[in-house]
Amino acid sequence: MEDRAATVSVRVDGAPAEATLGGGELRWRRATGGGGAGERALSLEREVLGVEARGKEVVVRAFVAAGAGRATSCASGAGAGGKKGAGRRCRRDFVLEMADGEGAAAAWGERMRRCLDSFGRPKRLFTFVNPFGGKKCAKKIYDAEIKPLFEAAGVSITVQETEYRGHAREVATSLDLAKYDGIVCVSGDGVLVEVVNGILQRTDWEEAIKMPIGLIPAGTGNGMAKSLLHAASEKCSVSNAVFAIIRGHKQSLDVCTILQGEKKFFSVLLMTWGLVADIDIESEKYRWIGSARLDFYAVVRIMNLRKYCGNIHFVPAPGYEAYGEPIKQVKNFMVESLEQNGKSHPSSYPGPSVEFQASDWRFVDGPFVAVWINNVPWAAEDIMAAPEAKFADGYMDAVILRDCPKADLLALLMKMSDGSYVKSPYVTYLKVRSFKLSPGPLVGNPKKGGIIDVDGEVIARGEGTYGRSQHQDVMAYGPPIQLTVHQALATVYCPNKIR
Repeated sequence: MEDRAATVSVRVDGAPAEATLGGGELRWRRATGGGGAGERALSLEREVLGVEARGKEVVVRAFVAAGAGRATSCASGAGAGGKKGAGRRCRRDFVLEMADGEGAAAAWGERMRRCLDSFGRPKRLFTFVNPFGGKKCAKKIYDAEIKPLFEAAGVSITVQETEYRGHAREVATSLDLAKYDGIVCVSGDGVLVEVVNGILQRTDWEEAIKMPIGLIPAGTGNGMAKSLLHAASEKCSVSNAVFAIIRGHKQSLDVCTILQGEKKFFSVLLMTWGLVADIDIESEKYRWIGSARLDFYAVVRIMNLRKYCGNIHFVPAPGYEAYGEPIKQVKNFMVESLEQNGKSHPSSYPGPSVEFQASDWRFVDGPFVAVWINNVPWAAEDIMAAPEAKFADGYMDAVILRDCPKADLLALLMKMSDGSYVKSPYVTYLKVRSFKLSPGPLVGNPKKGGIIDVDGEVIARGEGTYGRSQHQDVMAYGPPIQLTVHQALATVYCPNKIR
């Protein structure tokens, strides 16, 4: 935008005023009398969605803090799962009638549009809407809250409703990305995972994975959306997530490869085994009650606590070398890595690898109550699983629970909303560079195994587990499963400032 400020005479809400445009701000001051004196300023970058010149009028479509004048619609800053009334923003149209007529209105409208364009905001978005997620309200949320904001910002939207599990992955594999500036997922975390997996299966994955992806919380967990908004001190809401996408700011994101032999799966959120996986997957039968199903079934599982045999091996991040026990010999313990120059395909194994020395590796034997590997801080809107996790640090945050009395476990459950549960003496929390899980049977029942859950998708399950006969799993239960971090591989839309 031009540095030189311009000032004109206008009427706002019928009252005469003097408006100034410059320095990324639109500011006006009403004259005394005829509506009263007062000054108002709008940041074009932080508050304005779009602008339209209409005859003598310039209509500025904004998304401002609640209470900043008469609003056309208000959105709670809490949105899905938050506190009503906290940090609200509202849609409002500000109409400036130019005293100098249509020519001045057209010039000011064009000047503001150039300023908005200079921010690099997306203009064309391909949007997945998952009508089956959460309480099955995604389509209603899109029509009522999302579409109006995108329209106010002048963003062209192509909508694809997902029809079955894996549909978004199929579409992302062949989507003509040249037609779009970004991909948006109106869902929980599942559609995001499908999109990333689909993109990394493409022959042009090196360029395709640069496509920014936006998350709008409309599912059960919404862990990624919560992580991104919370890191910028924003409430997790539909409207805040949409506005973050409209503004176009981006954040790099680690992607983990889950590997078992030639079988692979790409993860952006978490891997769980034991208590957390059992709660997440087995509570599916209660999906009709929404996110409350997780709290309800957590109590059920704790009262009937399970422990699983098995062992884990890991290479700790710097500063965490004291965790676990050292191993004297390491055979075939290598971490597959994506070359930074992009010459290797992350889904083409075997490929380039980093081999660690035996002294780098540590191990922990079971039995285990839970093993939880996290890529971002929040596993769901009300569960901060990994308070120290970063979006692109190249590490995974591991939570290991080997034993815990039921009463203390219930107390831990109450502390997951702020991440303070990791301070418990029963919880081992550390960052790792590489991780291998060798899952075993249920303690006391060698014929029954557990569930391995990656980003809400079951990739392996033992005998006798819930839903085993429903479909073929990606991997087998029992053989080691390895996690590898590809640092800053993907890109997501985010609010302006990430801590």
